[in-house]
Amino acid sequence: MKNVRKQKFKLRISSVTENLEIIREFINNIAHKGGFSEESVDQIELAVDEACTNVIKHAYNYSSKRMLDISVFLDNEKIEIIIIDKGAGFNPDSLPIPNLEKYMRVAKVGGLGIHLMRTLMDEVNFSINPGKKNQVSLVKYLSRKSA
Repeated sequence: MKNVRKQKFKLRISSVTENLEIIREFINNIAHKGGFSEESVDQIELAVDEACTNVIKHAYNYSSKRMLDISVFLDNEKIEIIIIDKGAGFNPDSLPIPNLEKYMRVAKVGGLGIHLMRTLMDEVNFSINPGKKNQVSLVKYLSRKSA
């Protein structure tokens, strides 16, 4: 990466699906600035898209009057994206691991967002306080440590 110390970027945007493209572009530009590969940029972008879609659909029930707050922290080692909402919460640990074969067989749409986030990112952490402050933190390291 080009001699970047810790940088912070913020986006506050209304919670509508039409704004997902703006959010993806925002994330894409920062991830590229951070020196991530094209594949990693795509993974980061998709994970953020899934997280924001979940907020729009589930936390805010498509209410365009609600806001999404996105903070991005970029340094020489990683990118961390924090998405904050004040909507309905949920327990992410209560969600079962999806049966992907069954999904493919019945051509089910939706329901894979959190699974995708956990698969695409190096770290995914939730802090849920319904109606007050829910947040998801998505982290991707520049050089992923081998498992």
